Amino acid sequence: MEKSKPHVILSAAISIDGKIATRLGDSKLSSKKDKIRLHKLRSKVDAILVGKNTILRDDPLLTVRYATGKNPIRIILDSQGIIPVNSKILQTCDKIPTIIAVSKNISKLNLKKLKKFPVEIIMTGKNSVNIKSLMNNLGKRKINTVLVEGGGTINWQFIKNNLFDEILITITPVIIGGTNAITLVQGRGFDEIKKSPKLKLNTIKKLENYLVLHYTKV
Repeated sequence: MEKSKPHVILSAAISIDGKIATRLGDSKLSSKKDKIRLHKLRSKVDAILVGKNTILRDDPLLTVRYATGKNPIRIILDSQGIIPVNSKILQTCDKIPTIIAVSKNISKLNLKKLKKFPVEIIMTGKNSVNIKSLMNNLGKRKINTVLVEGGGTINWQFIKNNLFDEILITITPVIIGGTNAITLVQGRGFDEIKKSPKLKLNTIKKLENYLVLHYTKV
């Protein structure tokens, strides 16, 4: 990646069969110790990024709570600007720096709604947020490290566009199953194995009954 782009870490907790949420959206896969590990990592990065679906499903704060340290800048990918005004993200954006990335196709009404809050709006991409353009924009703002805690669709965008550097996966000792459950990487996927990014396994950490795998891109 170009030096102007941030260092990107993809992070997720998955079931043994590679799901990050059930078909109903239940994604409570992390243990208390794993949350502490994750929040320590949050405190060390410049920004944390998720998509609108995470906001709609979980209504997270995306702050550092299970460890001590600074809160990262929060970046929300929301092409159409549909996140609710009563979401924790918008209700706390006066205290925690927040960026909402939208597309040029956002309605005037939704754009006006977002502008009522003290958030920074980055507009990029025609119908959906252009991830490459967004990363270049963040790099120019001296945002050097981004922790992506998005869902399967967001993960695919970063992997497809070769915009990630590390992957941290917590394997949870549960089996979800089902064809409608959400997998670690959604989207179309690669047609051939050889097109997959080459990864190096750096560490395996055991947290009680959980495993944390750390990969870097070769």
